[in-house]
Amino acid sequence: MSISSAPLQSLLEVAPVINPRLLALDDNAWRQATLSLTAQLAESAVQRDRQGGSAQPEKQLIRQSGLLRLSIPRYLGGYGSRWPEIYRTTRYLAAVDSSLAHLFAFHHLQVVTLQLFGSAQQQQQWLSRTVEQDWFWGNATNGRDTSLQLRREEEHYQLHGSKSFCSGALGADVLMVSAPRGPRPEDRVFLMVPAQRDGLLVNDDWDGFGQRQTDSGTVNFEGVFVDPNDLLEQGLGTVRASLRTCFSQLVLVQIYLGNAVGALDSAVRYIRERARSWPGSTADSPTADALIQLRLGDLWTQLQAASVLADRAAERLQQLWESPEPTPLERGELALQIAEAKLLSARAALDITSQVFETMGARATSARFGFDRYWRNVRVHTLHDPLDHKQKDIGRWLLTGEHPASSVYS
Repeated sequence: MSISSAPLQSLLEVAPVINPRLLALDDNAWRQATLSLTAQLAESAVQRDRQGGSAQPEKQLIRQSGLLRLSIPRYLGGYGSRWPEIYRTTRYLAAVDSSLAHLFAFHHLQVVTLQLFGSAQQQQQWLSRTVEQDWFWGNATNGRDTSLQLRREEEHYQLHGSKSFCSGALGADVLMVSAPRGPRPEDRVFLMVPAQRDGLLVNDDWDGFGQRQTDSGTVNFEGVFVDPNDLLEQGLGTVRASLRTCFSQLVLVQIYLGNAVGALDSAVRYIRERARSWPGSTADSPTADALIQLRLGDLWTQLQAASVLADRAAERLQQLWESPEPTPLERGELALQIAEAKLLSARAALDITSQVFETMGARATSARFGFDRYWRNVRVHTLHDPLDHKQKDIGRWLLTGEHPASSVYS
């Protein structure tokens, strides 16, 4: 087994950061599907990170796994999984392939968007087809990018302009799109567009130094036809609809933690299998080196603390998801929990993905191991929206009792 092939195995032998039993559905069917998919993605993760581009064959593996159906209700042919389980699956995948975990989670984010804003008829139509045809959803919903315009043309609409940061759009079957209906980022409408529709051009122009295979480039819309029935206008302005931001923010948390797990596990295995004792150390082996043990103990504790906050927030989100009418106070308390989880998980992931090199030494920087990808992925992803604003929200609540305001980022 190579260093890069199964990043969770040895760490799970030490302690179950992500307990595989918690992924079990239908007599362990989805636990096995997750483990099998993870192993397949891990085989080429380092090489694919190095080359960048779009991982279409690997997206096909995700389709074939059946895991794209987790967030679809059972009555529509899906598996109706709880969100804490979907998030744990995302974290597990992110430990070996952060980009593909991102695409997996963003698919489910678009599915829940349809459930939050779509009518019963729209959900029946689009989600049933998602199951029947193994659709992979992409997005063009960047709230800060307001250059895309939705124009009325007699009995239909047309989309004109472009969207940036469209993760998963390349190779997707259908796109969730947002277009402005007012001056604020929150004043937008979601709509669905089949990816093969005339006038839609998905560009392969994502060039971030991390998350290199998330297909997060731009999409151009040149008079793209939109049927009025494809606009999602149910529940606009309700507290329940505002949960979409909570779902998306917790996706980011899983990506942070998954990379932290992968980096820490890689370090543990490298130290056990390849590292050499430093001449100044009195230890017979790196595993007995007190300084290495000290540093790893600190990193492990950071990971555990962040994971607890992430899991707590996911459970609370599930409770509000199941509530027919969550209150503004409940939503505000959830947003605060997510801010806490995001702040701590981001800082822990940045520390862990950087400091593991202190335990492995200079030889571990060889490109063939690809250990740097964990830090690059986290560094790019933690810039999605400023962590300082999350910290400010927490401090303001502490001083005034005011919860984070509902927005496209909180």
